[in-house]
Amino acid sequence: MKKVIITTFAALMLFACQNEQSDSANADASVASRRGCATQEVLEAQLKADPTLAIRMNEIETFTAQHTGSNFTGRLVNGKIEIPVVVNVLYRTAAQNISDAQIQSQIDVLNKDFNALNSDYNNVPALFAGVKANIGITFVLDQVIRKSTTKTSWGTNDAMKKTAQGGIAPTSPTTKLNMWSCAIGGGILGYAQFPGGSSATDGVVIDSRYFGLSGSANAPFNLGRTATHEVGHWMNLRHIWGDATCGSDLVADTPTHNTANYGVPAYPHYSTCSGTPVEMTMNYMDYVDDAAMYMFSTGQKNRIAAIFTTGGARASFAQP
Repeated sequence: MKKVIITTFAALMLFACQNEQSDSANADASVASRRGCATQEVLEAQLKADPTLAIRMNEIETFTAQHTGSNFTGRLVNGKIEIPVVVNVLYRTAAQNISDAQIQSQIDVLNKDFNALNSDYNNVPALFAGVKANIGITFVLDQVIRKSTTKTSWGTNDAMKKTAQGGIAPTSPTTKLNMWSCAIGGGILGYAQFPGGSSATDGVVIDSRYFGLSGSANAPFNLGRTATHEVGHWMNLRHIWGDATCGSDLVADTPTHNTANYGVPAYPHYSTCSGTPVEMTMNYMDYVDDAAMYMFSTGQKNRIAAIFTTGGARASFAQP
């Protein structure tokens, strides 16, 4: 009788494991149809774990308010801040082991989007033409680090950044932008750490299916704009709707949005917030599809400049 029970139990366990593996495979194969960014949720978890983070971020906001409109200072290459990028690739499948070409395509997109060289930049409506901005920051691929893993998904608890949890620790995070390409799971395309957080977890995480232009990149998020959005967070930009109904993104020249926009909104898309402004749905910090986002604003540029100026939260990236 005991043998029968054990055999039955083993069969049930095998069935359960097969189902779990099947579910993991299906989850890994599914492609997001709507943009999902976990930056705000990660921030809230970090604030809960480290009460001093709120103090540091408040100090950064005070500094930003005092230095909005500052010019970039420190180390400039051809008149621009040049940021070295380390790409950490964690892969379980061949598709997740994204190629050097796919990685370079992402760097190319960042350079276009942050320098107003994107081909759709001139699609900005006349209403916002006066505030569309060239951020003036360039990115250079510094290093690619690859590591094989058995994990089907990494989640958003920064495990991919920790060697002890099977991830890859950031390289020189006070002078180099670290990006992780991996399977995040949960419908999340990516997330970033705002200035003020620990250097041990600083950087940007992008699911390999939405990294760059080629290879494993999947529509409608195959134009590299997930990284543009997340690097925007890393440079202290908030979601354009302020992560609240009619919230504030701490930028004066972006209209007040009801909430996130998805897909490819028809223009003009009116907010029902005070004044019913036309929403800037094409801003990189909204949630629209890659093809529907193609601008930063002058106010966002000024906010970014403040963190790189002397005394700013990321001034070390602009030093000789």
